[in-house]
Amino acid sequence: MHSPPKPTRRAFLQRLPLLAAALPGTRATAAQTGAASVATKPIPATGESIPVVGLGSWITFNVGNDPLALDACTAVMRAFFDAGGRLIDSSPMYGSSQATIGFGLARLGGKAPVFAADKVWISSSPGDKRGPAQIDASARRWGVPRFDLLQVHNLLDWEAHLPTLLAMKAAGHVRYVGITTSEGRRHREMETLLRSQPLDFVQLTYNPLDREAEQRLLPLAAERGIAVIANRPFREGALLQALQRHPLPAWAASELGCDGWAQYTLKFIVSHPAVTCAIPATSRVAHVRQNLGAALGPMPDAALRRRMAAHVAAL
Repeated sequence: MHSPPKPTRRAFLQRLPLLAAALPGTRATAAQTGAASVATKPIPATGESIPVVGLGSWITFNVGNDPLALDACTAVMRAFFDAGGRLIDSSPMYGSSQATIGFGLARLGGKAPVFAADKVWISSSPGDKRGPAQIDASARRWGVPRFDLLQVHNLLDWEAHLPTLLAMKAAGHVRYVGITTSEGRRHREMETLLRSQPLDFVQLTYNPLDREAEQRLLPLAAERGIAVIANRPFREGALLQALQRHPLPAWAASELGCDGWAQYTLKFIVSHPAVTCAIPATSRVAHVRQNLGAALGPMPDAALRRRMAAHVAAL
């Protein structure tokens, strides 16, 4: 990935009226029905449960110091937590996204039940201090004493960073350690690391069209007891934009309770037995509520998942 473009103030002002509006037909959120109704999955390493839908911050939270945009992102975070969400994922690669999350957490009074997932992303070599210094800076931007999960972003210099993260875990300075990739890159190297390293999490791209991970990585993660975070569930919106040209199949509503393609896509992703959590990013309150709605109600079984994938592939 390249450095994300900084959203303009004008673009956020144009979107602000949508922040408070609920999408028509959106099913009851966890805030209305009780957060306990949100589907969770256990992290294999510990058995700790986390909601199957999290929140990404790539592009959408890179808003700089724009006060209106910061307030809009805080509203998204508030809605996310109110609907039963916990895991928020970011990276020093994502511009000002970390500081935006820190701003939101502070505005929410420091009481948000956040599962803080971040990354180390810097050229480094074994023994130097750039990785730890970047992690410390990231924690200050978030305003958290420690991260729940730290990941080596896109496997950048993992030989240097992974020992650092594992040492931090042993010392109690982070709870979980993982690695990430996206868009199908470096899957062979990731497979090697899943087999050889004591990882708690792996993050990769998975959605109804990007399914390469089903062949080797997802089965291997399940075999090794490694939690899976699915990134780019909507292909940064391009997948939903394409799907919305077509009507949602009636059976998706009747059998799964889906109110739109976002819930259809997320239910397909998180119902895979090896996937622990998906992390869609959004700048709209209505959309984050709808995304969390995918963690409510029935999930597809293996046969219905095949039907869902075939339907999308045929469009």
